[in-house]
Amino acid sequence: MRTESFDFDEIVDQAHFFRQFSHRLALTDLTVTDLEGLREVMKAGVLSFPLEIIFIHLGKGQKPRYGALIQLFEEAEEELEGQLRFSIR
Repeated sequence: MRTESFDFDEIVDQAHFFRQFSHRLALTDLTVTDLEGLREVMKAGVLSFPLEIIFIHLGKGQKPRYGALIQLFEEAEEELEGQLRFSIR
């Protein structure tokens, strides 16, 4: 299983996260710029599964700002039935 960790001590905003996600997962033809784009990429079958996504250093004060992003990954984890694992550490 491929694992990608995103360090929120380094990620400054959601746009920065989307750029990091696109770069690390080699989405050269489909650059993710918003939540809807991320949702589409996950459904389109362009990601190499199985995949584990880990958010690290996401403080309590940051969670409200990234709430929709967290929810998207939690929902995708359920929908993809074991192909995607998501955690916050």
